[in-house]
Amino acid sequence: MKRKEFIKKTGLAAAGMLAFPYILPSGRAFFRTRAPLADHVVLVMFAGGVRHQESTLQGYLQLGQGIKIPSLNSPDNAGNIMPNIFNGPAPDPLKTPIVYGTGNTGANPIPPILSPANSIQSKGVTFKEVRCVTAGHYQGYTALLQGNFIGSQGLKQKPILPTIFEYVRKFRGEPASKVWLVGNTIGGSVPLLNYSEYFGYGAKYGANFFVPLVTFGQQGKTWFEDAKNYHPESELSPMYKLKYFLDNNFSNIGKSLPDLNNTEQEKYDIHNFMKLMFNKTNNNSVAKPPGADNSDARTIGYTAELLKYFKPTLTAVILSNVDQCHQSYTGYLRALHQADHSVGWLWNYIQTQIPEMAGKTVMLITPECGRDLYPNPIKDQNNYFAYDHSDANSLRTFASMIGVNVPQGIVKGNENQPVGLNINVVPTIAELLGIKDQVVNAGFLYNGPFGQAKSFFELLS
Repeated sequence: MKRKEFIKKTGLAAAGMLAFPYILPSGRAFFRTRAPLADHVVLVMFAGGVRHQESTLQGYLQLGQGIKIPSLNSPDNAGNIMPNIFNGPAPDPLKTPIVYGTGNTGANPIPPILSPANSIQSKGVTFKEVRCVTAGHYQGYTALLQGNFIGSQGLKQKPILPTIFEYVRKFRGEPASKVWLVGNTIGGSVPLLNYSEYFGYGAKYGANFFVPLVTFGQQGKTWFEDAKNYHPESELSPMYKLKYFLDNNFSNIGKSLPDLNNTEQEKYDIHNFMKLMFNKTNNNSVAKPPGADNSDARTIGYTAELLKYFKPTLTAVILSNVDQCHQSYTGYLRALHQADHSVGWLWNYIQTQIPEMAGKTVMLITPECGRDLYPNPIKDQNNYFAYDHSDANSLRTFASMIGVNVPQGIVKGNENQPVGLNINVVPTIAELLGIKDQVVNAGFLYNGPFGQAKSFFELLS
């Protein structure tokens, strides 16, 4: 092979590791023994550490700042800032500062996509008081995806036990193009979540890992939008910069990325999807929630495009903008409000813009952890105190589901009687897709001090 051709091919292959999802071979290990309840499942790992007081308790500033700011410790300072997911009146602008909306001061709440009669609470099941098994972000994500919590799980380590992606591909025989993880970054440990390294599972059953804000952001435009051919003598510098960038972001895996054994048809489909998205990005025509424009909202928009193009069996998407709560309570409120809006928009988009998935899909929504009861000393631009996640309040969260074969208008649990664990997500998805028996019999689901991982459907009686 000529040197120039070698440089061209290796360069594009390296770029593909960054830009394009993993497309892996399919293979069915067992046939499912139960009829699936849904053809498609969308899991929203919601927003990156959501405090219970501002979500299901609808306490807004009363429960958010009343501990430190007595003037805000009044029922007048309460209200629901997540109207697409939960039912309840919004904060009254005549009685309380409105800072969670859009604009320079956050004074403009985003109009809900879903009416109260069609909210996720009204049309689905809400578990208002669910217990997390861990208060950390990465361990929270691995718990959601494994159906278990492993105390030795490292921050820069692949999930120790098999993930729901591997279960779905192994037990249903799904090709990789039908199982996706949509991330929000290629930094940290997020790229590690798409499969475990457990014997008998692993990469060949993993999910496509896709980070649209990198792929279609400035990095993606620089490296591969035009599929440049670099001259081996005069243009090697960009290639070495790309190699450094990839090595720096994927070195936490500890070894080379697995081979991409995609089929020719899948290669063709991925190529066409990426080309379409580059065109849409340049034309500013990518679908996105109106009125919301943070990175979570843009990630949700690209997720909608992915759903429309591939109609996946299982899609998981990570949101994280509320993690700014460590430093900015006001920013956290705005991100929480926008995340709710984005989720409501995505559900409506599935039902109205993707006929192949409408009426055949279930969406699950749950944070990976909560937030502390008491604030840290950091104040934001409104002199509101910020919150970390380390105490018992950080183990309080919620879980919602909506869609085909999901009962409507059911609310379970309260502060005195929590119902469910966030690790119930894996057996719930398994039941929805008809592989619950195989997943349970695999023997990896949590059974410990917090209780036992069960399908949320088992908790409805």
